[in-house]
Amino acid sequence: MSTLPTPGVYVVDPLHSNVDFVARHLVAAKVRGHFSEFEGTITIGDSIESSTVEATVQASSISTGNEMRDAHLQSADFLELEKFPTLTLKSTKITAKGGDDYVMTADLTIHGVTKSIDFDLEYLGTGPSMQAGASVAGFEAKGEFDRRDYGVNFEGALENGILVVGNKIVVQITVEAHEKTETAA
Repeated sequence: MSTLPTPGVYVVDPLHSNVDFVARHLVAAKVRGHFSEFEGTITIGDSIESSTVEATVQASSISTGNEMRDAHLQSADFLELEKFPTLTLKSTKITAKGGDDYVMTADLTIHGVTKSIDFDLEYLGTGPSMQAGASVAGFEAKGEFDRRDYGVNFEGALENGILVVGNKIVVQITVEAHEKTETAA
């Protein structure tokens, strides 16, 4: 059985965390990208069931390594940045699978639409923070969804019917979170 971090509030360290995604392009390749601006809070309860996660991602920080593609992803065809500047995640339930593995059910809001999805969640461990008297905890979560469920309905296709961008999006979140202490508040 896993030993959870000490109950309390942990703040996501964006310098040591990642919000990544993968989407198919022309069925032949996977395009990988990430968001560089995000914040989050993990509240560890007395049990995993009483623990919660909340996060906000800035849509403008999307990066796939190609400025033209990033601008298209920010447009009305995809994230519609001007109307929906953030993506949010709020856990609704966390359950143990065994060992350090859990399932986190979360309300994910993209493009103004909120849907519940399940993430495979792994607790990576706890150690001392660089801040005296505080702890750091690590987590990794992976989930997938159909972008059309969120109103992201870009249907670009080639003459043979192959979609330019696949509908399935895989999200992987890796987090280092620092225990919030009286001096760090």
